[in-house]
Amino acid sequence: MSGWDIPDIPDQSGRRVIITGANSGLGAAAARALAGAGAEVILACRNLEKAAPVAAAIGERAQVRKLDLADLASVREFADSVDRVDVLMNNAGVMAIPHQRTADDFEMQFGTNHLGHFALTGLLLDRISDRVVTVSSWAHRFGRVNLGDPNWQRRRYDRWLAYGQSKLANLLFTAELQRRLATTGSEKIAVAAHPGFATTELGHHTEAPIGSVVALLDRLIAQSAEMGALPQLYAATAPVEPAAYYGPEGIGGLRGFPIRCSSSKAAHDVHKARQLWELSEKLTGITYPLGH
Repeated sequence: MSGWDIPDIPDQSGRRVIITGANSGLGAAAARALAGAGAEVILACRNLEKAAPVAAAIGERAQVRKLDLADLASVREFADSVDRVDVLMNNAGVMAIPHQRTADDFEMQFGTNHLGHFALTGLLLDRISDRVVTVSSWAHRFGRVNLGDPNWQRRRYDRWLAYGQSKLANLLFTAELQRRLATTGSEKIAVAAHPGFATTELGHHTEAPIGSVVALLDRLIAQSAEMGALPQLYAATAPVEPAAYYGPEGIGGLRGFPIRCSSSKAAHDVHKARQLWELSEKLTGITYPLGH
């Protein structure tokens, strides 16, 4: 797998891929690569003005549709517009932002990064033919999912711990989704990926002093969005192991070509994954068309 790059993407002709947050960064890079390999790509974005030039540069294989993951009504409206999809790439996210609430009163990072994608995947699952790829982060390693207060209503908010919680939730979701797919005998698969340290707009919106540090590190050591997107592109198009996790091969998983990588012990907690799933169904009102 080492050295796997965009030219190694198999022919995607006739396939349709939905990419959330494809108006910039990793999502835009993934959209360009997949369309270049022949896929039809749907850029599912909150900011249509920013997404439009990305789609225009890609050409006729790209289209933009409105999706605000911080608003379950928007998630439902978007899902209603989709008749079929081969791959759903849960890419969008917010990172280490000040305390904010979604339209449904969830903490913004948990609500966008996890619950929004949980709802979207559940609503689309019967129309997904191949796989669900969810983008996590190295930050899942300091994450702890607090099932009693996932939306930071009874504890002092910490933007980085909230981000870590949401990224750990992404991995627990992937593992539980795969277990449930396997239980029903489905050939669909769930996989996860992370970009390492890649140049994106995420770290520039923290509204905190560390934002300037992230910007400096971007210039010094970060790899490009195109390199950062390789793990999720591999997860979306290559023969992969169900529930596996892919990231850069370099030291610390920060840079390099995609390989299968390890995740934290917390990401393998089957009991916590099941509890998070049940809580997510309750919070979103979305029940998956799967057995238990």
